[in-house]
Amino acid sequence: MPCPSQQVARSSSSSSSSTNCEHGTMKQVRFASGSNSDSDSQEKPCDGPVNGRLHIELGPQLKLLPLNDQVRELQTILRDKSTSRGDFVFCADRLIRLVVEEGLNQLPFTECVVTTPTGYKYEGVKFERGNCGVSIMRSGEAMEQGLRDCCRSIRIGKILIQSDEETLKAKVYYAKFPPDIYRRKVLLMYPILSSGNTVIEAVRVLMDHGVEPSHIILLSLFSTPHGAKSIIEEFPDITILTTEVHSVSPTHFGQKYFGTD
Repeated sequence: MPCPSQQVARSSSSSSSSTNCEHGTMKQVRFASGSNSDSDSQEKPCDGPVNGRLHIELGPQLKLLPLNDQVRELQTILRDKSTSRGDFVFCADRLIRLVVEEGLNQLPFTECVVTTPTGYKYEGVKFERGNCGVSIMRSGEAMEQGLRDCCRSIRIGKILIQSDEETLKAKVYYAKFPPDIYRRKVLLMYPILSSGNTVIEAVRVLMDHGVEPSHIILLSLFSTPHGAKSIIEEFPDITILTTEVHSVSPTHFGQKYFGTD
């Protein structure tokens, strides 16, 4: 089956993209080059050959939200330093909702037949039970409402991870999950992937509670190439869903969203 056409994002900076058709669906990874002024991102600006190699290395475990003008506009508003906090929160919530909806598409479902009010038998699908969300505090909590809007009764756990002042390594300070989380598919929520260290530590905590990496879907808004690569190299079976892979991530997200900037 021919691969669906990919819409190319219009941007003042140069960009590179690659696509791969698998089972009739398009897997795509987009990278954009640019100067790196973000102290939390150690990646150098990306070029075409590097992007192609990274795509091959990461494979289908890295999934991107289908790009369209709506998504591109939301990404632009969230990156714009002149965006007011009200507009920032509104647009962030919109983008979060889109990511959550696509994340739910990664969960297993079964076919079913229902009867309509007119007596018609309709062949449809329903999601399998046994899913939950886990937010990495504090920025990950911004994604909780978007998940609840889509899954009204879903259970949500929390992890608090901060850098140790002396060693600068990620350290777990708090973790609370549903008691049967080892049986569940986990939607792990963290909006900005920069180094990937926080997520790696969070996945280790989930594994300590019996969760298999193959049962974890990481929902993110923005990721650096280094962050995505570090996570998938550490846990090859995990799935990462994000809207963009860029050498500079908007690390101001949490402060802007919660008004602490």
